[in-house]
Amino acid sequence: MRPWVAVALAVGCIGWGGNQFTPLLIAYTQQSGYSRVDVDVLLGAYVLGLIPGLLLASVLSDRHGRRRVLLAGLVSSLLGSVILAAGDVLGFSALFAGRLLSGLAVGIAMAVGSAWITELSRPPHDDASPGAGARRASICLSVGLALGPLFAGLLAALAPLPLVLAYVLHAALCLPAIWVVHRYSVETREGRGGGTILQGLRVPAAAHRRFVHVVIPMAPWIFGSAAIAYAIIPALVADELGRWALPYTAGLTVLTLVCGVLVQPIARRLDDHSSARAIVVSMVLMACGVFAAVATAVTRSVLLALVVAMLLGCAYGIAIVSGLLEIQRIADPDELAGISGVYYSLAYLGFLLPAVLAALAHYFSYPVMLTAVGLLALVCSICCATGWSKHLAPTT
Repeated sequence: MRPWVAVALAVGCIGWGGNQFTPLLIAYTQQSGYSRVDVDVLLGAYVLGLIPGLLLASVLSDRHGRRRVLLAGLVSSLLGSVILAAGDVLGFSALFAGRLLSGLAVGIAMAVGSAWITELSRPPHDDASPGAGARRASICLSVGLALGPLFAGLLAALAPLPLVLAYVLHAALCLPAIWVVHRYSVETREGRGGGTILQGLRVPAAAHRRFVHVVIPMAPWIFGSAAIAYAIIPALVADELGRWALPYTAGLTVLTLVCGVLVQPIARRLDDHSSARAIVVSMVLMACGVFAAVATAVTRSVLLALVVAMLLGCAYGIAIVSGLLEIQRIADPDELAGISGVYYSLAYLGFLLPAVLAALAHYFSYPVMLTAVGLLALVCSICCATGWSKHLAPTT
């Protein structure tokens, strides 16, 4: 087994655990009596664990090695699923704690796993083409994020104990993943780094003008688009689906992420060292997807919702890859994990969008709110376009 494959399997497993909660949102409202705001808060709760995980894990992995920190992420993911399996009995606080642990694990996987896969995709570990590390990292994460809701949705629809079995399955999968990383991975950063934790948290590349003017306006839309596709849209059409609402939600989640995976070869071709072409294309697709979501909110069409998922899934796939390629050109090798942590922290802020809109739904309708979101996406598209060929990193 190639070393990067072992890390990819771990990242995919952690992504599975982070997203398996999504199709069960409707089950928690219908079977457990939680409100729409409650479940959207739980959906976004793991951002509170994820962002510290993203920022601290990169520093710790530079000091103590990638392997140790990623193994800690797998353990956190396992514990998160165990707590979530008991959460429907233990209550909201337990569910919140389980989501925090799942988020911490995803943060570690994204910052450390992505940087580690990139390092293992270069000589002397691999002779892959330039950019292969970014594609491998984003694809394995996206596959994990898709498999989690797929199996959770199937188990919830076809098996007993829908709010238990999905988590038990994932916890069981974490055990061989821990063994694979321990047995087959190759350490790339052990024993490096010094100074205090606060000094380690400084990432000079995050102040690079290219990052500020092009990457930052796009980053929150990466998972903001995904959150619209598989958290907001299913709830808007749930009344039209009856008992099929839960499997439909799972299918919509999988469709979004499958489109995100399938479009990534196109994203690589769109990427251009001399322009922000790929990022601007992703943002235009974002805006189109959000305005299609407005139409879905008005019509409650389950077919139009599928179009929204495909548009936003493609936007997600192009955005995540193009952003990774941009930061790899900006950052020095010693800063790669740190800038990856900053990048993904910004990206995951978008996952708070469903909770924000659910809270504002007392005052505004979803068509109105989504229209405002679409206009904001257009503004961010213009911001990215204004940095089209500015502040470019030197080519090698």
